[in-house]
Amino acid sequence: MTSLRTLLPAAAVAALCFALSPNAKADEWNKKTTLTFNAPVEIPGMVLSPGSYTFKLLDSPSDRFIVQIFNKDQTHLYKTVLAIPDYRLQPTGKTVVMFEERAKGSPQAIKAWFYPGDNYGQEFVYPKVRATQLASLNNQNVPAIPEKAAVKPTPESMRTTHITAETPQKKEVEVAQAFPPKAESNTATQSTPQPAPQPTQEANAAPAPKELPHTASMMPLIGLIGFLSLAGAGGLRLSSKHSV
Repeated sequence: MTSLRTLLPAAAVAALCFALSPNAKADEWNKKTTLTFNAPVEIPGMVLSPGSYTFKLLDSPSDRFIVQIFNKDQTHLYKTVLAIPDYRLQPTGKTVVMFEERAKGSPQAIKAWFYPGDNYGQEFVYPKVRATQLASLNNQNVPAIPEKAAVKPTPESMRTTHITAETPQKKEVEVAQAFPPKAESNTATQSTPQPAPQPTQEANAAPAPKELPHTASMMPLIGLIGFLSLAGAGGLRLSSKHSV
């Protein structure tokens, strides 16, 4: 199994990422990961002492995740945590844990956990009061649930718990508004096909013929030529008689 060793910096930062070696293939279905912390870390509802812990998914519905945190041997369940999907553009081959900025002297609070190779990870949902504090410290929205729902959460209650979000301005908004779906930038944008230009009236009109259509019969013209020939012959004959 892999381990994570975190070192608390002197100055707080907005988010810290720690990478781990990939876990075994057999653990991919529930994202089972063992993390080792050498300093206290905060999860929703409690602070974990330094040591090794096993993180894994209980199930993965379409709109939320349920994360269970055990001791290393999985003989004791410390906490069941509700999470929402968090998207990253470039997955890595290692486990990544992100931390929220926290007040000076306080344990780092886990923001999100990504399993190796996954675009989508689990962003932890904090109780309302703590979510409001983290939102102000980090100047970003933090998913939240009511304080009562966070006291003794169960997988059954988490499936129906209403999730909201706390903003840096200390306002409560719907989680869908605070965390709109993130589109993959590597997906090619498909332009809407433009309709073919419609032909104009002039384009539809047939071009004027260069010659008149040959639809009339030639017989009238032949008759006229014959008549003129006869008249000419008669005129010549008449002229000969007068000259004798």
